Amino acid sequence: MATEIAFMSRYEQRVAQVRDLLRHDTELSDTACQALAVRLLHLLDEAPEQLRR
Repeated sequence: MATEIAFMSRYEQRVAQVRDLLRHDTELSDTACQALAVRLLHLLDEAPEQLRR
C-alpha cells in the first residue's frame, strides 16, 4: 500500500490559510478567494517590517 504525499510549500500553506478564511467569512467564489489571498500575502510580504508590527 503506497501513500502519495503531496508537497506543499510554506507559501502555499499561507495562501491556503488566507483563502480558507476568506471563503468562510465572505461570499466570494473560490477563484476570487484564491486571487485575493495571493494579493494580500504579496502586500504583507512587501510591506516594510515597521509597518507589519
